Amino acid sequence: MTYLQTKVSLPIPKVLDWNDDPSNPIGSEYIIQEHVIGVQLHQIWPKMNSEQHMLCTKMLSLEMKKMASLDFPAYGSLYFSDAPIDTNVKIPFERGFCIGPNYSPIFWNRNPADLELYGGPSPNCGPWKDLTSYCLGLIETGFSRLPKEDTSHKLLPHQGSVQDHIRLLKISQEVMQKLVEDKRIQDAATPTLLHPDFHMRNIFVSAEEPTLITGLIDWQSTCIEPAFIYANQTPDFAALPEEPGEDMFESGQSEQKPPGCKEREWKDASICYQTYDVCMKGLAPKLRPARLLDPSLFRLFQYCHTTWRDSAAAVHRELIELAARWTELDLQGACPFSPTEMEVKEHARDYEDFETFQKLKLWLKRSLHTNSDGWVPNDKWDVARDAHRAAYEEWIQTARESESRGEGLTVAKADKLWPFDAR
Repeated sequence: MTYLQTKVSLPIPKVLDWNDDPSNPIGSEYIIQEHVIGVQLHQIWPKMNSEQHMLCTKMLSLEMKKMASLDFPAYGSLYFSDAPIDTNVKIPFERGFCIGPNYSPIFWNRNPADLELYGGPSPNCGPWKDLTSYCLGLIETGFSRLPKEDTSHKLLPHQGSVQDHIRLLKISQEVMQKLVEDKRIQDAATPTLLHPDFHMRNIFVSAEEPTLITGLIDWQSTCIEPAFIYANQTPDFAALPEEPGEDMFESGQSEQKPPGCKEREWKDASICYQTYDVCMKGLAPKLRPARLLDPSLFRLFQYCHTTWRDSAAAVHRELIELAARWTELDLQGACPFSPTEMEVKEHARDYEDFETFQKLKLWLKRSLHTNSDGWVPNDKWDVARDAHRAAYEEWIQTARESESRGEGLTVAKADKLWPFDAR
């Protein structure tokens, strides 16, 4: 926050006091910031007209352009020069600042849903002076998240064994080493600092003039990443609307207007999406190369470290598709991964289970108005619990009927695929 305030004009709240020593008189690290005037964008967005939506999207894109204009010599996180970290993990930067280990949740295992990993950092948190070293950090993080004891009794059908994950991580490392040799990927990997959670709940605007940005909050996980990590993310204020179809598991985002979506809502969202896309391609030179390239070139970098969380089927899919499209994507030499016909067939079965799991989870999130981990506000708990129970019974009944017909979805398998702990 201090660095950005000295370099560019952004509505970042002033820090009144802070302390990162848990032995202080309060007994905890803390930060006290000035009060941000205005209202959260998500509260006023439904009341804004189409022109205001477009102008607000443009103004927010310009704020991102300011952040993306700054140059850095390495990937990692910003620290004050006198930060109490080892000097061998400090890369000198501008006066008063240095680049040190990446403190994003990606490398520090701070997801409450992964209690067995919580608090244990990756053995390689950086900083990294080049893309090859950064990729090694991702791979070592992936290895660090594999369980140390037998968990086969509670694995999802498509999870894959620990040995499967070890093999896929080793293959991913070989493929990524080949990818980083590509000039296009190097050009799209410029060290870039952007707000990591640039969404409406973290953006404050004037209640009287909602196109005036009054505050940006929630900076704690801000890191310097390869530009392509940020480039193909779309903030919620510029995202195309998603609408579930009639089928319980029908979902997804499309350039075509979803059935039942209001014409005005779709047109409005499309204008915001196009405004954001044009700004990122035309005004943010660091992001432009990645936004113009096929996203398949970057997915492995984004997901290889989450193989255990997302299942072997997910990263296996990326590797198989990349191998199949290697020549089409104009990648040089031979792909280090060449799956057998049997491997592709077995993967297709596992990926079907993976898709079922993801669609089921998405349907539940929408139906219960929860997030990916199943969190709901206290005042909505009773209603959500009853709705969750009814949804589970409906899912198990579907499995009973499938099993009675001799199809693939059994009750035991359906129970394992259920994404939340409660039954």
